[in-house]
Amino acid sequence: MKKLLLLALLANLFSCGAHKDVENADPMEYANTITTSELKEHLYTFASDEFEGRDTGEPGQKKAAEYLKNEYQNLNIPAAQGNDDYFQEVPASFFRGDIKDSENMVAYFKGSEKPEEIVVISSHYDHVGMDDEGNVFNGADDDGSGTVGILEIAEAFTKAKKDGYTPKRSILFLNVTGEEKGLVGSKYYTENPIFPLENTVADLNIDMIGRIDPEHAGNDNYIYLIGSDKLSTELHELSEQVNEKYMNLDLDYTYNDENDPNRFYYRSDHYNFAKHNIPIIFYFNGVHEDYHKITDTPDKINYEALAKRAKLVFLTAWEIANRDQRLIVDKAEEDTE
Repeated sequence: MKKLLLLALLANLFSCGAHKDVENADPMEYANTITTSELKEHLYTFASDEFEGRDTGEPGQKKAAEYLKNEYQNLNIPAAQGNDDYFQEVPASFFRGDIKDSENMVAYFKGSEKPEEIVVISSHYDHVGMDDEGNVFNGADDDGSGTVGILEIAEAFTKAKKDGYTPKRSILFLNVTGEEKGLVGSKYYTENPIFPLENTVADLNIDMIGRIDPEHAGNDNYIYLIGSDKLSTELHELSEQVNEKYMNLDLDYTYNDENDPNRFYYRSDHYNFAKHNIPIIFYFNGVHEDYHKITDTPDKINYEALAKRAKLVFLTAWEIANRDQRLIVDKAEEDTE
């Protein structure tokens, strides 16, 4: 009888997600849990008028923060600061101008073998609010698309963990505030890190991945990559290999050119990590006619493209989190902003 009880207990442990060798997992199985239907469901809520354009420090941004907190709690992903505290407070005194207190969202997936090493997956969840006539800037693409993409990526990691495949390194899901006010939330995090920056392996930053720009009309199988080769040759090569193995998206490096006049490398939250010599990749669909207009709405999103791009980010994060050695930084960032 005792032997039968022991066998039953062991079977129950494995069925509940006991730790398995992550090398035996097929990450594409979990990438495929990122679906157009769930992305659409999230975004039609997150970029609705109810959230009032998610202006930093304003009631709509607070509602968006609560939405993200609830989603992480539903996935049983703990708060990075412990004690169910998903909000890293960004005080008004840190901002320039008349801006109220705000919050970064910090959820955390503890690694199984190298928990002290952190892979950050980031997006900004703020937008620009409303105009004087009450029109809402919904920010479905900027950056509702990246934010709901992270929720789906988080769910994919959760499903892998339930099957026993916990990543070797820890994952920080970081939804920052105040990007539209000058990358303030990510600047605050990197100056007040929850986990030491010297232990931060990489930042994969997602800012606008739900649309097709005019340069790729009729092609939803592309993504602009910016910064992948700036600090770590290994990261760039890993990124290319993961894409070739699993997704075969057209990786467009147009905006990675140091002489590009748009200077996108310096214009989203990854740059505050890069300034600290943390390797980054910035995922971006390019600008379009609805950029920073009230017409940036969920019905304009190409959900097939959004799903494919989010899958690529997940698969890249999976590879970074599970490789034997952390990425080597073989270049140094020069602050030329």
